[in-house]
Amino acid sequence: MELDDLKQTWQQQRPEPIKNTDIMELIHHKSYGPIAALKRAFLKQIRVMIILPILIFLVNVNDWQKALTSVLFWSYVVFCAGVVVYTWFNYRIVSRLEGMDGRVKTTLQEQIAVLETRLRRNMIGLRVVLLYFIVLLEVLPYFQHYRMLDKWHSLSPLLRFGSYAGFLLFQYFVSRRLCQLKFGSHLDYLKNLVSEMHD
Repeated sequence: MELDDLKQTWQQQRPEPIKNTDIMELIHHKSYGPIAALKRAFLKQIRVMIILPILIFLVNVNDWQKALTSVLFWSYVVFCAGVVVYTWFNYRIVSRLEGMDGRVKTTLQEQIAVLETRLRRNMIGLRVVLLYFIVLLEVLPYFQHYRMLDKWHSLSPLLRFGSYAGFLLFQYFVSRRLCQLKFGSHLDYLKNLVSEMHD
């Protein structure tokens, strides 16, 4: 009898399972929800990548013809445009997540996995682009003359390539940390919330 009473008391005190609608409310929260935070981060990246080439052009507006015939300038414009397009597709995935409800746990998990893969590819792509710019800085003075690059090339190769290696190493750790802060932490939070959902 006492055992039955104990069982009944335990069942009454057992916490109610978290409802999917409650979790979805956390996911979609306009202020601190992970989807809203990801959307803001992607939009900010798009804006920065649109503004930067314009700023570089405005800085060189006195010699705009040289800027427009510069391989370095156009390489940077192409890089920024590529980042804008890539980020826009990520933004669209996050926007689709915003329209989903608690009945589609598997789809949410799939889309989160896609975003994680894209962020990893983004990091690899960034390193490839940096290597491209390093090669460009080394090769460009043979085709186009820039006062700053001429000064850079007057330094010893050991110093130049040591600086490149140091910059790549710095970029490797800093970009990983920034990516985690801007995107990864929100994706981790989103994953944890989705994992708490019941099918």
